[in-house]
Amino acid sequence: MRALIVEDYAPQRAALTLGLKDAGWAVDASGDGNEGLWFARSHPYDLIVLDLMLPGLDGFSILETLRAEGRTTPVLILTAKDAVADRVRGLDLGADDYLVKPFAFDEFLARVRALSRRGSQDTSAIVQVEDLRIDTASRKVRRGDDDIDLSAREYALLLYLARRAGQLVTRQDIWEHTYDFASDTNSNVVDVYIGYLRRKIERDGAKRLIHTKRGHGYLLGGDG
Repeated sequence: MRALIVEDYAPQRAALTLGLKDAGWAVDASGDGNEGLWFARSHPYDLIVLDLMLPGLDGFSILETLRAEGRTTPVLILTAKDAVADRVRGLDLGADDYLVKPFAFDEFLARVRALSRRGSQDTSAIVQVEDLRIDTASRKVRRGDDDIDLSAREYALLLYLARRAGQLVTRQDIWEHTYDFASDTNSNVVDVYIGYLRRKIERDGAKRLIHTKRGHGYLLGGDG
């Protein structure tokens, strides 16, 4: 999953970026409203975390512009503005959730998980493909009776594939949703991490779950 954070207070921006990356997200971040709008228009995000008081262009204007253009990416507003009128305005402009500073990071992460499920039209914290089970609340993965230990990037890739189980996912799709703007898109890192996942979830003779469609991409589940 890929998120955009638009927050002008650098320590807050850095903390949110680090926290989301630790949770398995790819993250782009900006402290400027105009740059933040450019990011939001240029890349397919699964979530936008948006401050209201920004240099260049305020959060209300960014949100209004994105919704007017038909962009439906879930937006979580973070702001020190706790007046009812500000909350109402943000929600009326199309925000999906609203969190007033200061806040506990655990609550922020819980809201992020809820919005990512809503964005994928999957309201359950459990994602299951055949005998593979992913608990998105605890970030635990099991296949049958076996726990599977994954790195943050492996987990992000598996969750992306699982939420599109039965669908062909191209390498470009994977890049756009699981890697940030600074990543080297010319490397073969997607194929490498698919290999890591296969060794972990298809070990000991288990049925193949990740299928390769040569020249096209990957498919999770089914007979390929």
